[in-house]
Amino acid sequence: MTPSAIHILSNPELRAELLGRVSDEVAEIEREIRLAVDSKVEIIRQVADHTLSAGGKRLRPAFVILAGKAINPNVDEDRLRRLGACMEIIHMATLVHDDVLDNSPTRRGKPTASATFGNIAAIMSGDVFLAKAMLLLAKDGDLEVIRTVSEAVTEIAEGEVLEIEARGDFDLEEESHLNILRMKTAAFIRCCCEIGALAAGGTKAQVAALGQYGEQAGMAFQIADDLLDYRGDKAKTGKPVATDFREGQSTLPLIFLREKLSEPELQIARRRFGGTVNEDEIRMICDWMASRGAFARSEQVARDYISKAQESLEILEPTLARDMLSAISEYVLARQG
Repeated sequence: MTPSAIHILSNPELRAELLGRVSDEVAEIEREIRLAVDSKVEIIRQVADHTLSAGGKRLRPAFVILAGKAINPNVDEDRLRRLGACMEIIHMATLVHDDVLDNSPTRRGKPTASATFGNIAAIMSGDVFLAKAMLLLAKDGDLEVIRTVSEAVTEIAEGEVLEIEARGDFDLEEESHLNILRMKTAAFIRCCCEIGALAAGGTKAQVAALGQYGEQAGMAFQIADDLLDYRGDKAKTGKPVATDFREGQSTLPLIFLREKLSEPELQIARRRFGGTVNEDEIRMICDWMASRGAFARSEQVARDYISKAQESLEILEPTLARDMLSAISEYVLARQG
């Protein structure tokens, strides 16, 4: 990492300024997204408006744009925005489908599309979103970009299936869990960075470096998300504390906690996992995670991924976009919702 990047990442004000610029970069994408998902079918338009109005940080389009600019500051920004919109629309589709599978009543503190319009409308609208994203790719016409996105979407879908298969497995191993995260989350962020680099004319080495950055940042992002599930503020996350535990999904905080529990404690956690659990028991489990190092160890794993992500950027020329990518990866553990 260059001295300037270290200076930025160690200075909260500079980091906040860079993250503000990221927000400015993705603001233009909102219009592209709304144009792309517009439909003559009223229910599809309503689901799209509902999903978009729920908000979100639009980090995936940001990765596309910044990866492209890190390769070539004079890259075609309109094309990057269209590709960024495509990736956000795919993400929208996966969220809508996930909420049906999980029977989730809320997302980001607001009713989900499935809770508002019903499962059938949500599933069909999600399918339309995917089709519209594929149309954007077809209009772009770059076969390498199309192949990269298609492979990532396949990997994400397979990762989601693996996650469902692992639901209810209290003894899920760390390696198996990380493989699921790599497939269902990190692969997509890797793809965002790769297609940004491809659109900017990056070399094979540059595309690979940005893909590596995206995968490592994606792993850190998901681990941070799993930490927030247990120790986040419900008012900010928009969902109950320990949703993963309630639903029987093993994540790093629980995986690292298991070895720190006595046999009676282990049996209590095992019996409550994915079943009936009251708020006092949830608080007890969260306290165990905090006091016995499960949170700290999970956070360290995320930090290790962040360090690897930032190291991947070192082959690129120093640019504002590269520093902004570093700032995003550092932001992952600082966010609260």
